[in-house]
Amino acid sequence: MNRPWPRLLCAGALALSSLLALSAHAQYSWIDEKGGRVFSDRPPPPGTPAGRILKAPRGLDPRPEPAESGAAAAAAPAARPKAPTLAERDAEFRKRTAEREAAEQKAAQESSNKTANEENCQLARENERALSSGVRVSRIDAKGERVFLSDEERARRLESSQRTLKSCR
Repeated sequence: MNRPWPRLLCAGALALSSLLALSAHAQYSWIDEKGGRVFSDRPPPPGTPAGRILKAPRGLDPRPEPAESGAAAAAAPAARPKAPTLAERDAEFRKRTAEREAAEQKAAQESSNKTANEENCQLARENERALSSGVRVSRIDAKGERVFLSDEERARRLESSQRTLKSCR
């Protein structure tokens, strides 16, 4: 005989225990001094005004504020820092995004320049080896004919390769 009630009992106990565990985590939400929204299971820092605390667990007030006199109560709203408006936060976000994109472009450009410089240095090393080896070096001219380098042209190209290599080291 197959009885479903033990399975149902286990499933119910599991669901109840998970609900109890969820309710044990107190959740707080507040606006920090930079204007960003903070979510935590711990209460906000002691300097956070009650007006910036957006959410606290039911029945828990992390810092009950003392009763203020009439003059102090009127001055208190002016003393509180204003949360940034949506337009201000959007402007800050766009500024950070533009700065990040500029930094990424700069890094990509530097990487590209470094790669090109390494390739130029490698070519200069190969040219220097070939020109200083003593083997006759030839090239193909505009007519498609093979022409060997003269000693003067070889010396000039070797000097050019060595100048390039000085910037590589």
